[in-house]
Amino acid sequence: MRYMMFMIPKVYQPDTPDNEKAGEGFAPPADGVKKMMKYNEELAKAGALVSLDGLHPVHKGARVTFKGGRPQVTDGPHIETKEVVGGYWIIDVKSKEEAVEWARRVPAADGDVIEIRKIFEMEDFPEDVREVADNEVVNAQVEKNMNR
Repeated sequence: MRYMMFMIPKVYQPDTPDNEKAGEGFAPPADGVKKMMKYNEELAKAGALVSLDGLHPVHKGARVTFKGGRPQVTDGPHIETKEVVGGYWIIDVKSKEEAVEWARRVPAADGDVIEIRKIFEMEDFPEDVREVADNEVVNAQVEKNMNR
């Protein structure tokens, strides 16, 4: 079963005091990255790691919302949200409990949050949904990217 673990870092959250937020030119500290890479290596050695990436702070992004059938774009830093994702892992494990155990081992900073969500697999859907979701062009591109 594949699960996505979202890193929700305190330094990206709107309610974090300004002097603790990730500002312009933000990069995580080397010692934090070193700890995280050790964790990532453990995931890889266990055969659980599928994919991972860190994300820039929200002030470098944008949000597209849909109201009245029209997309509206809000550029960072004016994006209003309660929680901001700072990175993710996709892991392949036997159970939710195993995913939780991996999340408990993340070398997170005080105030960070890890959210765990099961990824839909094709067999999770009823047959009519499987039929419309099975797209040759999309499947080929996903497969191509997985083999990079």
